[in-house]
Amino acid sequence: MRIAFAGTPEFAGVALQHLLAAGFEVPLVLTQPDRPAGRGMKLQASPVKQLALARGLAVVQARGLRLDGKYAGDAEAARAALVAADLDAMVVAAYGLILPRWVLELPRRGCLNIHASLLPRWRGAAPIHRAVEAGDERTGITIMQMDEGLDTGAMLRVEPETIRPDDTTATLHDRLAVLGGRLIVEALEAVARRGLQAHPQPADGVSYAHKVDKAEAAIDWTRPAAQIERRVRAFDPFPGAHFSFDGQTVKLWRAKVLPGAGDPPGAVRLTGDALRIACGDGVLDLLELQRPGGRRVGVREFLAARPLRPQGH
Repeated sequence: MRIAFAGTPEFAGVALQHLLAAGFEVPLVLTQPDRPAGRGMKLQASPVKQLALARGLAVVQARGLRLDGKYAGDAEAARAALVAADLDAMVVAAYGLILPRWVLELPRRGCLNIHASLLPRWRGAAPIHRAVEAGDERTGITIMQMDEGLDTGAMLRVEPETIRPDDTTATLHDRLAVLGGRLIVEALEAVARRGLQAHPQPADGVSYAHKVDKAEAAIDWTRPAAQIERRVRAFDPFPGAHFSFDGQTVKLWRAKVLPGAGDPPGAVRLTGDALRIACGDGVLDLLELQRPGGRRVGVREFLAARPLRPQGH
């Protein structure tokens, strides 16, 4: 099968690696334009672009795919490349652009999406973050036949993945990326044999995983400790939950929920090497923190480096 691949971050890169290892012919890769990144804010190619170039694959970086939109010129160039590629199917994973109808209808067997949730729960941009934040006990991968809706297409393959009590978005992401790579290969092989039947998504249980906003990362100590702890893990590695400490913005990377009551939210207890903060319900024992410009360290090293008095949240 001749497969075009559309994706941008590392999650998508893992899927592309699986497709290439399985022997699929990938004449064209679509990915987002290079973006400024790092301290120097230099333009940086996406993980998918870096992999594609290393494997000698043709790359298209359209800023938009609507033929009547702001970037119509980019869309026309992308269409010409896709038509020339003579595609059996397209695989999409965290691409970052909405596919218009003309793209969905171009490959002979349509477009397949790798989505990191058990649809219809957590449709949208940040399914891994939101599953961890919500305290879900499991998530998974859905291979979906794409339509014009937001993650509404019929399901081809579904496989669950347990969310562990200590999972962060980073650790769960890595397992789901590998699972997605395996499932898309299995799905395409079945499609090639015409042995895979699509099933509509359930009508019940729909929820949306809205994109994470940096403003959400500021810790609100009036919330329950368990909810804050989940958000800490959900926002690791990005954007990182944070609070104000002696005039500094300190990131919190790991914490433990403790029972407790009586102290007002934000009240701090320094006991030996322990740093604990009262929440709306319960107490958080802070275990791993990071000062501006520093590295992640355990609470003992954090306190020893520069004893500080907190200033609320």
